[in-house]
Amino acid sequence: MNTPLSFLGIAGSLRRGSYNRAALRAAVHLVPPDVMLRTFDIGGLPLYNQDDESAPPPAVIELKRAIRAADAIVLASPEYNYSIPGVLKNAIDWASRPYGDSAWEGKPVALLGASVGAFGAIRAQYHLRQAFVFLNMHPVNQPEVAIANAAKVFTSDGSLEDETTRQRIAELLRALADLAHRLGAERARPPSASTPRHGVTVTG
Repeated sequence: MNTPLSFLGIAGSLRRGSYNRAALRAAVHLVPPDVMLRTFDIGGLPLYNQDDESAPPPAVIELKRAIRAADAIVLASPEYNYSIPGVLKNAIDWASRPYGDSAWEGKPVALLGASVGAFGAIRAQYHLRQAFVFLNMHPVNQPEVAIANAAKVFTSDGSLEDETTRQRIAELLRALADLAHRLGAERARPPSASTPRHGVTVTG
């Protein structure tokens, strides 16, 4: 039986009626039975300032603590000017600093995005995947969840009633749980005597 997992969800929009915040609320109820998803509001983070790295603001400390406590991350983000919204990039930067003390290190992560246009914020997701390379995060590759024409998918009160989209998000969350379990098992596995170390194969 799989060990229960804890996911942390972060929305890349501060807008009260954000479709991405609505998608994240829906995701809370679409996780597998062995998963709990809680969310973190990044609206209280100040603008990143490297001068404050040695004594970060309380909101930053809380964010890094929440990320480290989670087994995996779920990011729900819109797309601004073909890229990552500033508020989300700000949170990513804060939690990655100072150098050598990144809270994102090794975390599995799943992406979803919603937009009123035809592309479903997919370009922002691609830019996030580029950032994950340096952050050493492990993204779910499939399925990709890009919710286009969001005004037709969500109700006026922000409920997600489109069954196809709900199923797609549920599939993404199952894939993230599988990835988190797999990575956790790999970390727990003792190194083999024949495992290559620094380019040298050790044999008995």
